[in-house]
Amino acid sequence: MIDANSSELSVLSFLRQGEAIGDVILCVCNFTPMPRLNYRVGVPRGGWWRELLNGDATVYGGSGQGNLGGVEAAPVPFHGRPVSLNLTLPPLCALFFAAPPLDGGEGEP
Repeated sequence: MIDANSSELSVLSFLRQGEAIGDVILCVCNFTPMPRLNYRVGVPRGGWWRELLNGDATVYGGSGQGNLGGVEAAPVPFHGRPVSLNLTLPPLCALFFAAPPLDGGEGEP
């Protein structure tokens, strides 16, 4: 769990660990009809976090708000983690991001 205490903003964020070391998925959910701009979430490592799924994408009938395919982690500690992401959270939406590989392989597309 990253943050389960943002009840005033109705946002929930958590990490899922895959079978392989380093396979990490970030999920951030905005349960309100208002977009959340500049929403900061602490993550375990730096690099390019690729947006895997945006429930507000136009292909799903949404408004198309989001993070343009991903976000570079900033050296700003947050939520007890060493770096963080500054996100756009579309309204009534779930976002999923893949952590960068541990070997420093793939970067920003």
